[in-house]
Amino acid sequence: MTFGPCCDVAWGIHRDVTLSDGALLIDRRGLETLFQALGSQGYTVIAPTVRDGAIVYDEVDGIEELPAGVTDIQQPGSYRLSTRDDGALFGYAVGPHSWKKYLFRSEAVVFRARLDAERGFVPSEAGEPAATRYAFVGVRACEVAAIEVQDRVFLEGSHRERDYESRRDGAFVIAVQCGEPGGTCFCVSMHTGPRAESGFDLALTELVDAQLHEFVVEVGSARGGAIMASVPSRPAQSRDLGAARAVSDRAASRMGRTMESDGLPQRLAELLEHPQWDDVASRCLSCTNCTLVCPTCFCSSVEDTTDLTGTEAIRTRRWDSCFTLDHSYIHGGSVRASTRDQYRQWLTHKLSTWVDQFGTSGCVGCGRCITWCPVGIDLTAEVAALLAPAD
Repeated sequence: MTFGPCCDVAWGIHRDVTLSDGALLIDRRGLETLFQALGSQGYTVIAPTVRDGAIVYDEVDGIEELPAGVTDIQQPGSYRLSTRDDGALFGYAVGPHSWKKYLFRSEAVVFRARLDAERGFVPSEAGEPAATRYAFVGVRACEVAAIEVQDRVFLEGSHRERDYESRRDGAFVIAVQCGEPGGTCFCVSMHTGPRAESGFDLALTELVDAQLHEFVVEVGSARGGAIMASVPSRPAQSRDLGAARAVSDRAASRMGRTMESDGLPQRLAELLEHPQWDDVASRCLSCTNCTLVCPTCFCSSVEDTTDLTGTEAIRTRRWDSCFTLDHSYIHGGSVRASTRDQYRQWLTHKLSTWVDQFGTSGCVGCGRCITWCPVGIDLTAEVAALLAPAD
C-alpha cells in the first residue's frame, strides 16, 4: 500500500512512503521474543523507559521496562508525563535524549600516547575499548533522519569520525512509526516523518485498542529479516496494513507546529540584519539546551591533558555548543561574543548553511529545542517572524 511520494529537492530529502505488502504481524509476546533474539546476537538493547519524570533512552532487559500506558505533553518550555488508557508501549513523542548520545558520545578519547625513553611520546596501544553493539528500539522517523544527517557529517567527508563509525556500523535500528506527535513536533514540515521509509533494519507500527495489542513489522534489511526469522509472526493482512496506514495519517494531521521550509535557506541568507535577532536575543539565555538536546548538532571541543608524572598524554573530544564563547574563540577573542550573534549562527546554520555544507537541512522537526528551552523560545515562531512581510 502506498501513501505517495514526498520529496523536497532543495532540502536534499526524499521519502518514498510505502507500506510493504510483505509486512509481518507480532503481538507483545513476539516483541519480547524480538528483544531476546537481539540479546542472543550480542546486542545491547537501548529503548525508551521512564526515569526522573521523563521518557529517556537507556539499556533495558525486556518490554516490561518500556513506558506502557505513558504519554508526554509538550509545549514551549514545558514537558510532563501523563497516562494513557490503552497501555501503548510507544504512545509518546520524543524525550530529552536522542540516539546521538550513543553514536556521537558526549565525551570520547581520540588519542592516547605514552612517553618512551628512546622514542618520546608514542601512541599507546591501550586505547578506547571496542564499541558496544547497540540495538536501538523506538527510533522515530525524525530520529532516523537525524542519524542520516550525522552520517553525512561524520562519514561522507574526507575525514571519517572513527569513534562514530565504529558505533554506527554495528547499530541495529528498530524504528517505531509515530502515532502520537507532541505539541512541538513539526516533522511533516521538514519532510522527515511521521513515517520512516529507510535507514532501519525493522520498523514497527503499534496497533492497540480494547481488543488487541499488536505490531505491524516492516523488514528493512537482510539482518532485520534474519532476526525476524526467530520471532513468532504471521503475514500482515490488508486490514492490518490499513490500520498501520491510518496511524501514520492521523499523526501527520496532528502536528503541534508547522514551519515554512520551501526556499528557506536562501530566504534566511538575506535576513542576517533583521531586527528579530535582537528580539530573540533579549529572551535567550545562551544556556545551550537547544544544542544539547538536538539530535543533529555536532559542535565539539578538544582538550589535551597529561598525567601528574608527565608520561601519558590524552586528547579528549567533548560536546560543545555554538552558544559558548570559547567555541568561536580565535586569536584573543570570540567571533560571536553576543547572544544575538550566537542565536543567529545556530538558526541560520541549522536551516540554511547546513544545506550548503551537507546537502540537507540540519533540522528534522523533532521539536526538542522548543520543548527544552527554559524560556520557551519557539524555532518555528522565530522563523515565521523573520519571514513576515515588513510593516
